[in-house]
Amino acid sequence: MNRWIDLETPHGPIRGWRCEPAGPSRGAVVVVQEIFGLNSHIRDVAARFADAGFLALAPALFDPVERGVELDYDRAGINRGRALTAKLGFDRAVDLVGAAAHSLQAEGLRTGTVGFCWGGTLAMLANTRLGLPAVSYYGGRSVPFLDEPLRAPMLFHFGEHDTIIPPADVALHREKHPGATIHVYPAGHGFNCELRGQDFAPESAAIAWERTTTFFTDNLR
Repeated sequence: MNRWIDLETPHGPIRGWRCEPAGPSRGAVVVVQEIFGLNSHIRDVAARFADAGFLALAPALFDPVERGVELDYDRAGINRGRALTAKLGFDRAVDLVGAAAHSLQAEGLRTGTVGFCWGGTLAMLANTRLGLPAVSYYGGRSVPFLDEPLRAPMLFHFGEHDTIIPPADVALHREKHPGATIHVYPAGHGFNCELRGQDFAPESAAIAWERTTTFFTDNLR
């Protein structure tokens, strides 16, 4: 069952998109949005986790700044999304991810987090600051935080042709987090998102998805 819920956080109530598996849960996953809001793509990712047997919750991270944000994948959407992330800030965003995780843990569920783009960096911070097993898809703002030590298993996905994350940044991830698993795909930025047009790389996305669900199966037992 997929539905909107209200989620209490240190920064006031926000909405969340909750997707429940048909059978017993294999664990819980907080799905962290891109800069484009809690849009149809992120809701679809949450639903796919539920189909894979995980309870998934995607918090609407922009709600403390502006409610109901769903932006297009164009220049106007990018500019607006960047402005909203700057206004929200990383510390408040991590608090919101933590509130979502705590709500799932209160149900007795082992919980991890997965994030995309801006959310990929937040997923890494949920690992370093909250101790959650985490998967980061093309986290483009992670380099300033790479000196924060990992506290749980960590999986990174990057695109070989990503113009936002150069090879030197990927190498820095390997250097700073030698215990993490890092995969690089023949793809660009946003390769998991079917709404990104030519950036979407279905073959790479399928391999990354299999690795991601295996990661959570192994680490949320």
